[in-house]
Amino acid sequence: MSPPPGRRHTARMFLRYYVELDLPTPQAQTLLLHAPTTWLPALADQAIQHAEPLLAETGIIVGPPHLHLTRHVTVHLGHPIQFPSKLSLPMTWEPHGWLLPRLDAELELGTLGSHRTQLAINGRYDPPLGTVGRTIDRLALHRIAEATIKDFLDRLASTLQTPQPSLDGQEAMPTR
Repeated sequence: MSPPPGRRHTARMFLRYYVELDLPTPQAQTLLLHAPTTWLPALADQAIQHAEPLLAETGIIVGPPHLHLTRHVTVHLGHPIQFPSKLSLPMTWEPHGWLLPRLDAELELGTLGSHRTQLAINGRYDPPLGTVGRTIDRLALHRIAEATIKDFLDRLASTLQTPQPSLDGQEAMPTR
């Protein structure tokens, strides 16, 4: 079936990954929502850097080892939404490059008991480069996208669970 005239066919891809935090949900929410625009983009940058060697190893990109597809990710955060069972933080990240797509996602924190929290990411992206990009996505890019999201969420979980000392010696919020 063809798309209606004037609309292009897209192959929306979905991603989900989650980890468990050894933190009560209210504490995890406080940590996540404490100035996330100051430290969350660096985690996305690091996750994208993790993807570059995977792209080279799968043969998707060819070039010198120092060739960078992107050096930076622009992260946009929406307003957090509190549901009865979870907190959702809308997020969009846009890699500055030609091969990696924009990701529309939600970070979620949900209770897993009194001292545990599930941290999850649900994301969607459209493979770049039209029909060729959809084929490459099916062959390998989707797995690289999954590995990138896993890397990002693992880094986020580590950041939330590792207290950062403040100047007075007390625990402080994440500052990475």
